[in-house]
Amino acid sequence: MREHEFRELLEKHLNGSISEEEKSILEEFSNKVSSVNKDLPFKNESDKKDVQDSLWEEIKVQSNLKKGKTSTWRLIAASAAIFIGMALGYNYINTTPAPSYIIPDNAITLELEDGSLQIIEENGTVKVTDKTGAILGRQNGNQLVYSENSGVEKIVFNTLTVPFGRKFELKLSDGTMATLNSGSSLKYPVKFLEGQDRTVFISGEAYLNVAKDSAHPFIVNAGKLNVQVLGTQFNISSYPEDATTEVVLVEGSVSMSSSLSDNDGQNKILLEPGFKGSFDRIDGEMDKNQVVTDMYTSWMNGELIFRDMTFENIIKRLERHYNVSIVNKNKVLSLKKFNANFGNQPIEKVLEELKFNYGLDFEIIDDNQIVIE
Repeated sequence: MREHEFRELLEKHLNGSISEEEKSILEEFSNKVSSVNKDLPFKNESDKKDVQDSLWEEIKVQSNLKKGKTSTWRLIAASAAIFIGMALGYNYINTTPAPSYIIPDNAITLELEDGSLQIIEENGTVKVTDKTGAILGRQNGNQLVYSENSGVEKIVFNTLTVPFGRKFELKLSDGTMATLNSGSSLKYPVKFLEGQDRTVFISGEAYLNVAKDSAHPFIVNAGKLNVQVLGTQFNISSYPEDATTEVVLVEGSVSMSSSLSDNDGQNKILLEPGFKGSFDRIDGEMDKNQVVTDMYTSWMNGELIFRDMTFENIIKRLERHYNVSIVNKNKVLSLKKFNANFGNQPIEKVLEELKFNYGLDFEIIDDNQIVIE
């Protein structure tokens, strides 16, 4: 293995983007050059970085001293293997187990039944397995697909989390398709069991095309709200920072119900295609009105459509869609309502259009921070 290959693999391991195949190569290389104890801990993240930096300096020194000699890489590898061994067995010295690597903020992650996290790379080839190693599902490009013939006999949950600026598709064991929008997570059984409702838990936004199964109702739980369907297509938006959960029905029929009400009764409304149901998460009130559904599902095609929307809510959607932080210093604008259509253009173009149409002033501080004046 050459130096640049080694450095690339080690850096991938440290930032959590390494594949299983690359990790095996790194471990094999480490085992060949050193028998260092892999259970050595770091005290904290700062400690880990200090060790990494010092070892890189040692590698540079050894490389310069022995330049051109055949023993160079044995010395480099021996030094670096110390860090590999520690990194591969890395855990904090505290009472709470920590992951074996740092998860990047922009990574799509899959939380398994034991609480461990697995990074899902777009267009990757991840296999989802249980504790015994049995395969529950596979990744097909931008889609994670679970098998209906996995042999699972009890309810076991996985949770898929999609960060800001990303989208991802999920095919559940019954054939239901879920497309998760940016900043969203879905908790679901790896297999739906005979005789039990098909219940999943949403935080954020998703478009669901539910497989029909009259014997097993499909229930989406969004905190205090349950959305029940037999087979249908609908969009649900339930971000934690929003005061309202919205369900937009494209096809079929759904019922929205909640026990959160003034009289301790059961609030419930039925939706027909082309209607949006709104649920106030504070007082439990629900209502419905007819809408143009394309406005609420345009995000699946990378588009943003705002109709009679407050600037405060527009900012939230732009932050999720583009994975940026927007500071609004113009408080007068917050509650004003706007109409706007945006395609797949970069955030700079969006801001320019807002400036042209509505006279907004803005400053881009860096790639991830924007200030509205």
